[in-house]
Amino acid sequence: MLAAGAVVLGLVAGSYGVAAAASGNGSSDGTTTESAPAAPASQNPWGAQRSDETPLTGEPLAKVKAAALAEVPNATIVRVETDADGHAAYEAHILKADGKPATVYVDKQFEVVSVESR
Repeated sequence: MLAAGAVVLGLVAGSYGVAAAASGNGSSDGTTTESAPAAPASQNPWGAQRSDETPLTGEPLAKVKAAALAEVPNATIVRVETDADGHAAYEAHILKADGKPATVYVDKQFEVVSVESR
């Protein structure tokens, strides 16, 4: 009886995980690259979008992405937003080509200030 209950619980939990994965977590504002899937939780040390940081759109988004990719070629952009911690005006959360996460900090002139590897 206990084993059957554990199996049912496992199936329910697994079904939830499959449904959550199938729903996707990309966004229409361009904060995730369309060609790459969102980073798995184990490769997303940044966590969810903070309430005191705003996702970028339009020209600022394009310029921060370009600056980040020029600084760290072949990276995948995960999320681009304002920076509330005071490192710079903007931050681009990326996965480097080797899969390691990093944050590229960009100032208001769209120049890279620093890159912080995780």
